[in-house]
Amino acid sequence: MTDAVARAAAALAAGELILLPTETVYGLGADAATPEAVARVFEAKGRPRFNPLIAHVADVGQAERVAVFGPVARRLAEAFWPGPLTLVAPAREGGGVCDLARAGLDSVAVRVPGHATARAVIAAFGGAVVAPSANRSGRPSPTTFADALEETGHAVAEALDGGPCAVGLESTVVSVLDGRVALLRPGAVTRAQIEAVVGPLAGSDDGHRSPGRLALHYAPDAPVRIETTDVRPGEILLGFGPGVGEPRWSLSPTGDLREAAANLFRRLREADRERPAAIVVAPIPREGLGEAIFDRLRRAAGHVG
Repeated sequence: MTDAVARAAAALAAGELILLPTETVYGLGADAATPEAVARVFEAKGRPRFNPLIAHVADVGQAERVAVFGPVARRLAEAFWPGPLTLVAPAREGGGVCDLARAGLDSVAVRVPGHATARAVIAAFGGAVVAPSANRSGRPSPTTFADALEETGHAVAEALDGGPCAVGLESTVVSVLDGRVALLRPGAVTRAQIEAVVGPLAGSDDGHRSPGRLALHYAPDAPVRIETTDVRPGEILLGFGPGVGEPRWSLSPTGDLREAAANLFRRLREADRERPAAIVVAPIPREGLGEAIFDRLRRAAGHVG
């Protein structure tokens, strides 16, 4: 165990907040079992308390102490953990995730992060850790240590630099409730990958059980226009694909969706610092990982509702 990991675990045990690197985005971490610590997360982010938090755990065994898993949930965990998949399952009584973290729901969102530092901190702490994106509520999620410090670094006792986030989008959220499997939030684990494990997904009205579903979310200060390359004076175009926009601002010059996902929030933040009249985002495919990228973009543009 490194000194930084030990200090972070001690801060969590003391009810303090930490900046926690994951493969998806940087998280604002707190002890999931302690309402006072969880309340500090909501306060630091300015996050509405009806929006549940994800409990991050070190392994499947710890996940099953937090949530009640059936065979389908176990198959998904075996296929995609550690990694960018969150499972929403019935909360286990006395499972160590407080009512405030679950937004008063009888379900709990849980995942094993793919970042080794995150798992080391959670294992050293010994309990579940809530770690929503370390930005002020509604803002683009931080995918670099510097951006996380800029957003909520003032609120933490310890901050771990895990380098740039490899995935760059929040985790896929899947509910496994009442015998039905439904996609609540798209992410790097795609719809097709999930259906390859569990079969066709059901429709769902359980969106309230997932974070990241607000109509205006992931938004920079500048207005965002999507699915166009029509750029007006004073605007910045975030391109996608060969020859679309300036290479400096491209999400992916080659049209690689994984590169675009990793760059999305960082490019939105960089463009916003230029104080443009608007940020314009070129069209991207909506299949596969493009479904998750488009979901974040339409919320950044306020096109949900």
